[in-house]
Amino acid sequence: MGWVAVGDSYEISLVDGKVAARSTGSRASGRPLKTLPKALRDDPEVDRLRQLSQWLDRHTAECLARVDTWVVSSLPVPTGLLARVWPDPAWQGALRDLVVLGDDPAEPGFLRDVTDTGDLRVVNLDGDTVRLSPVTATLPHPVRVPDLADLREFADELDVTQRVEQLRRDTWVRPANLKDRDTTINDFHGTTVPNRLAARAATLGFRVSGSQVKCRVWEAGRTVEAAMWFDEDYWDPEATLGNLSWSVVDGPTLRLTEVGPVAWSEGIRMATALSGAPTRMREKA
Repeated sequence: MGWVAVGDSYEISLVDGKVAARSTGSRASGRPLKTLPKALRDDPEVDRLRQLSQWLDRHTAECLARVDTWVVSSLPVPTGLLARVWPDPAWQGALRDLVVLGDDPAEPGFLRDVTDTGDLRVVNLDGDTVRLSPVTATLPHPVRVPDLADLREFADELDVTQRVEQLRRDTWVRPANLKDRDTTINDFHGTTVPNRLAARAATLGFRVSGSQVKCRVWEAGRTVEAAMWFDEDYWDPEATLGNLSWSVVDGPTLRLTEVGPVAWSEGIRMATALSGAPTRMREKA
């Protein structure tokens, strides 16, 4: 953003998300000062910039969270919507370089631009920049990304940085030897972790409800929720994890054999993050 005059000797602006000042005197270098002058710290204009900076931080976090939801659930997003939000640096930063699928699910590419009319410019696995004009675009979860290994390798070559975890998101595959009647995973049962698990779960982006940590995904036309039980006493230095299960929101508990690949992967990812320990069910991709 530009510089705003404050008083007779200074200008202020946001630099790297923080309020900065520079001198406007005859000997001024034009460079931001290392610290904000004491005379400006309580200035109303400085306070307004601080509030703007805080709002921009919240807006950026909200954009990242929304795009993460699209990725986790592989939701089709109208390209008209992408066209409207793309000019916003916060939205563009969250979306740029994500793998996107258009009308052909077998032709993934890295999103580089969205035109005013909703056309997508993507870099495909051949290294070509192509233009796609689908009505909707999908930002797929990595378990649903075709040619995942090739895309990861190509992303390294392009030095791609994704602000929303997609290609480098940890994934797990449901074992083939599950029993039909099983409804819980007990690999994490009895694991002790540092106290204040609820607070830590919230910082990791999971929802806490009572004595459960939960995460939701939209898969196969329904909302599925993974839930990890825990036991935590305020005065106890440790919390103890319980079993992990999945259920349809406002519906029945699922047998493990009924859990879809995305819900399974995200549930195990949540449990592993909470426990801080690896599990034998992890897929090294």
